Amino acid sequence: MSELFPIQYVNNREIDRTRWDACIKKATNGLIYAQSYYLDAMCPGWDALVAGDYETVMPLTKNKKWGISYLYQPFLTAQLGVFGQQISGDLLSAFVEKVSEKFKFIEINLNYGNNAGAAGPAFTERKNYVLSLSHPYEYLYGQYNENTRRNIKKAQQAGCSVQTDIDVEQLIALAVKQMKMQGHDPGENLSRFRTLYAFLHEKDQATTYGLFSPQNELLASAAFFTSHNRACYILVGNSPEARNTGASHALIDSFIREHAGRKLLLDFEGSDIPSLAQFYSSFGAVNEPYPALRINRLPFYLRWLKG
Repeated sequence: MSELFPIQYVNNREIDRTRWDACIKKATNGLIYAQSYYLDAMCPGWDALVAGDYETVMPLTKNKKWGISYLYQPFLTAQLGVFGQQISGDLLSAFVEKVSEKFKFIEINLNYGNNAGAAGPAFTERKNYVLSLSHPYEYLYGQYNENTRRNIKKAQQAGCSVQTDIDVEQLIALAVKQMKMQGHDPGENLSRFRTLYAFLHEKDQATTYGLFSPQNELLASAAFFTSHNRACYILVGNSPEARNTGASHALIDSFIREHAGRKLLLDFEGSDIPSLAQFYSSFGAVNEPYPALRINRLPFYLRWLKG
């Protein structure tokens, strides 16, 4: 099918980043994760598939293990896939066919604009919750469920306060502490995040929020990356005490209050985990599904390593 849509494989050094970013900027499904600066930070050495004169593109976040190149989803990069103007099912299939010719193992997320044609055993539908902030705050607050409103009041009554643009190192420390408690080690990804955050903060596309106790202890924190009229809720951290104080509820409410009435979508970046899905939907957020792609054509003696 790819012969119907001539698609070129382009190595990292040959990618025209000006034309690439122009494509992502005007794409009907454009996302910050697909901008060249984001990819350069979180997946150095990424390659690409390009159709036409950068009319439709797909970043290829590749790595290599045991001499085999494969595609993976980089840290803090929720959705990638095919970007352009109105991606048809046939066009998506052509890109997937092309990429599967090059890589024997693929485990990546596509994006909310790639649902057409994403059918079959290689695809899985994933959940992502988003909330339009275009309404007045009073209306948005009215869409919260009772438990969320109760938790916000609990944080207020406890004397907690939200601060914006807190030191990113405070945010990183809390997020890492939580990740390690859950058995995850972000490793070198943290230095990549620091580089990316500094770049976006300089462009006024990134900020941090933190909720502090009366004793000035950071209970909950998050960064927000803004692009394409979306604010992505990213690198979230919660202390063990946060659950008892309604810290996360109050932090998100503060962001919503500050940005209410704007043409902005709050993107929660998930989740398939029922408890998180319930938490995000408690603010009135709705599911905006996207497909994940998994192909395993590794030799039989290696296939078990990837399940």
